[in-house]
Amino acid sequence: MVVSPPSSNGTTILLAKATKKVQESFIGNQAGGRVFLFLGTDNFDRDYSEMVNKGVEFVRPPKVQEYGKVAVFKDLYGNLWDLIEFVPGHPMFTRVK
Repeated sequence: MVVSPPSSNGTTILLAKATKKVQESFIGNQAGGRVFLFLGTDNFDRDYSEMVNKGVEFVRPPKVQEYGKVAVFKDLYGNLWDLIEFVPGHPMFTRVK
């Protein structure tokens, strides 16, 4: 099952429960080092609730950081992802809309 939050409008695939093949095509080729995996949202509370209702395992509860609201979830392969709503003014803020 691939979970896609409402804010994605079908353009962003949430990979919490996606197959490895789907993950690799979404992430692309990453060269060395830790890959920072995140799903940006424009409505954190709505998408967090939707993900919890669909059985996504969150390993760190929501908290507010200087860059935005964030919670960490795990995919089927043990990779950790951040669900994040960036604060206005952050360079990534406009990239998730």
